[in-house]
Amino acid sequence: MPRFAANLSMLFTEVPFLDRFERAAQAGFEAVEFLFPYAHTIEEIQSRLDTTGLQIVLHNLPAGDWDAGERGIACDPRRVDEFRAGVAKAVTYAHALGVPQLNCLAGKAPADVDAATLRRTLVDNLRFAAAALRMADLRLLVEPINTFDIPGFYLHRTDQALDILDEVGAANAFVQYDIYHAQRSEGELAATLQKHLARIGHVQLADNPGRHEPGSGEIHYPYLFAHLDRIGYSGWVGCEYKPAQSTEAGLHWLETVAGQKRVAATA
Repeated sequence: MPRFAANLSMLFTEVPFLDRFERAAQAGFEAVEFLFPYAHTIEEIQSRLDTTGLQIVLHNLPAGDWDAGERGIACDPRRVDEFRAGVAKAVTYAHALGVPQLNCLAGKAPADVDAATLRRTLVDNLRFAAAALRMADLRLLVEPINTFDIPGFYLHRTDQALDILDEVGAANAFVQYDIYHAQRSEGELAATLQKHLARIGHVQLADNPGRHEPGSGEIHYPYLFAHLDRIGYSGWVGCEYKPAQSTEAGLHWLETVAGQKRVAATA
């Protein structure tokens, strides 16, 4: 059965970010992931890791002004310097906190930039990021995101992401495969995971519709979890879903859907 990491940007959101580490540990998780660490110091986050024994398996490169609706800047030719400064910042955090991989959000395509320039900008930025991460022994991820949830998002299909990575040509660059986004954009979940397993560096989940916990919608997660075992996926699966009620109330899916016994009491 896969190992599950709590996404602290989606789970336990009723408490301040730093307090979510303890809640995740109390709920039985051994690892966490989240969007961004940059609002807090490395020392503040490390203290929470030391207290809980958790590990961080993933966070993102800086992605512009998130609160203003930006969802990445990697395809924007006017923000290359900002993107590259963000790479350095992300590497500093990841190296200090023992994070093995960083995700790059391509961002929404600016309406006034032609397709060739968008692609060239993203490829060049990914090459830069992959080289910087390679020097720090880190993996780079790129994530396709469905355009129902984020209209205009540039990178929205697995085959598109793989084609971009072919051009980037970096051995440490992989796809972050979010099952929820893939279901909305293209389907064929099991076949895609199996076909491209060697190029998938991280998997995330949520059910559809609603982006709630597994077992709440149409995706047959018991089959997919067994399938991940069969095809040899050995990484973490990030729980990036919106709890239908409270996080703890919805964690029954770990037993009923994933067949995984809880290892700690809930808060």
